[in-house]
Amino acid sequence: PVVKPEGEQLEAAEIFTRLADALGLVPEIPEALQKAAESGDRLRLGAELMTFIGENPGAGRSMQYILAKTLGRSLGSVNQASLWARMATLPPWAQEKAIRAGFTPGTALGDDMFQAIIDAPGGLIVGSVDPDEWDHFKVISTEDGRINLDVPEMIEWLGEIEPALEQEALKADGDEYPLIMSSGLHMDGNANSQMRDPAWNEGKKYHWFRMHPDDAAKQGLEDGDMVRVITEAGQERIELKTDATTRPGYALMPHGFGLVHQGKKYGANANRLSKNTHRDRLAGTPLHRYIRCRVEPIGE
Repeated sequence: PVVKPEGEQLEAAEIFTRLADALGLVPEIPEALQKAAESGDRLRLGAELMTFIGENPGAGRSMQYILAKTLGRSLGSVNQASLWARMATLPPWAQEKAIRAGFTPGTALGDDMFQAIIDAPGGLIVGSVDPDEWDHFKVISTEDGRINLDVPEMIEWLGEIEPALEQEALKADGDEYPLIMSSGLHMDGNANSQMRDPAWNEGKKYHWFRMHPDDAAKQGLEDGDMVRVITEAGQERIELKTDATTRPGYALMPHGFGLVHQGKKYGANANRLSKNTHRDRLAGTPLHRYIRCRVEPIGE
């Protein structure tokens, strides 16, 4: 690593809990819950939690944070507290599978499962089904017993999935940017833009812009030429590598390069070619594997 870690290392769940607490999203936790957590008796804590939620129904939405600040503190792990809650609230059909796997039925079933998981870092079987009787559809919890794929945010989007519309969409910007680029290519030499001393790649060559020889020839380009890759978002300078295994009309550029170390830039940054508005409608992440681009030679 470029820098040494400082201070206590925290679980991501602990960080989120602290953020939620600072934002005022965590309700005041009664002393009874704190004492139950400190007692080490998790069944007692479970009973106190049920009482608390019964008296404060709105607090249920913050249960993960409440567990983090009670059981998470006594266990020394917010993640373990979350796992305990999942085991303690298993639905009846899941409890049946746990009992079949050897766990003792009763109010302590979930707690026993949690402890067994903690005590077996190498893994263990926590449930078993009878293949002759098991029916996945019986455990679907929707009112109509069906898997509902009607996502309101996607209705209009799904209507666009027609061959004719897809063909037209693929032609968009084709004149200005004739190639489709994938800005991300996994190799031994890239590191997902993590901060690394470039010396770890010294003497190795991984950084090229790959395209089919026929595409390169159309533009008078040859293997080893320095080229400028241009997209709607920006442009980067990089060495060309012709590769017959690359699909014609397609190009690939490795990620994890283009970082500046001690004032010097090493390679080209694929992320600078990704337009922030050219992104997945739901996830919001750029469409790194479909970027329109053009390639131009860099004169001497």
